[in-house]
Amino acid sequence: MDQALDTAVRVSATDLTVLISGDSGVGKEVFSKIIHSLSARKHNNFIAINCGAIPGGTINSELFGHEKGAFTGATSERKGYFETVDGGTIFLDEIGEMPLDTQAYLLRILESGEFIKVGSSKVLKTDVRIIAATNVKLDEKIRSGKFREDLFYRLNTVPIQVPSLTDRREDIYMLFRKFATDFAEKYKTSPIQLDEQARILMENYAWPGNIRELRNISEQLSVLAQDRLVTAERLIEMIPNITQRNLPAMHKRSGGGEDSFQEREILYKLLFDMKNDMNDLKALVFELIKSNNLSVSNVNKLKQLQAPSSNAHERPSSFTDSHRSNSEELNELPNTSEGYHYEEEDDGKPFIIQSEQNRDTYDSMEIIEESLSLEDMEKDMIKKALKKHNGRRKDASVDLGISERTLYRKIKQYEI
Repeated sequence: MDQALDTAVRVSATDLTVLISGDSGVGKEVFSKIIHSLSARKHNNFIAINCGAIPGGTINSELFGHEKGAFTGATSERKGYFETVDGGTIFLDEIGEMPLDTQAYLLRILESGEFIKVGSSKVLKTDVRIIAATNVKLDEKIRSGKFREDLFYRLNTVPIQVPSLTDRREDIYMLFRKFATDFAEKYKTSPIQLDEQARILMENYAWPGNIRELRNISEQLSVLAQDRLVTAERLIEMIPNITQRNLPAMHKRSGGGEDSFQEREILYKLLFDMKNDMNDLKALVFELIKSNNLSVSNVNKLKQLQAPSSNAHERPSSFTDSHRSNSEELNELPNTSEGYHYEEEDDGKPFIIQSEQNRDTYDSMEIIEESLSLEDMEKDMIKKALKKHNGRRKDASVDLGISERTLYRKIKQYEI
């Protein structure tokens, strides 16, 4: 937090573009006001714009203005924010929600200070400092094609990361006292206070809404609490969810939707592939021992392994029969072999040394890459479920853990 504040103070004397990142409710707009109030533009206008709250069809008109008759309903000329706040500061909150065409116009302003009104052909100039903020990861937006990469690097001249309230719990009680004092002055009452246990509850709460949620709770207590000293019991009565810890553990309801279905099937497939690989490895070891007449120093340990059948992926009909056949095969192995011999390491454990004449026997191999696409695995599981239930989609959807409507959509999507 100190680093974020120090960066804001240092950059305020310049006209560099600033990108403020942080969770919702951490006070990103406050940082923009700090930068503006300490800059040379402090006597000019400051305006905060929520890009996510303006409809996509009107945001260009709001930001850049429009000419009369530019579109249906444009009965008069209108000046945009970049024209009316010329010489001041514009704070663009939730910049990640800005439409792609508007991003192109914004990039031109950042590079040359020029813009064109909607429905006009005249190029206008503006001298506006832009401070942007986001509560989402813009690099993920770039990868999904919803945010321009060149605009990101232009906005991210000076990045400021505002930590969430859970990362600075020592500030919780201080901020609560500040808010309690403000609301006491507003409602003409004495400031609310917390006893020791209530303070511990406040500091251990997860605060998913960050400072905005803390401010709301402070106002709620200032208005509703009869006693100015709030105990832990009274705090729990007024705010029951204050005891929730919100630990970072995944929790899914039964039949938890498509994400749960995909994660479960990936895990099943991974375990199944590991089992097949282990069976293949067993088959290879036994085949090498048998076909190359290798001697095995510790036969007892190998006898404990269950030898795979001719098909490594099929389960033997009887463990006892399989175990007996392994033992007989191992007992019949000679102690010496052509091309292979045993040596001992420093710890006395034997290992196989392959001679030069047989070294090229197993060098060539073919690596087959298996598709790890979620769509391919999902499509395969849907086919298996439909085959299992003889095409009954309702039963298949229950078995897959997804809704019947979702299954219909997936069948149409994958053309099954």
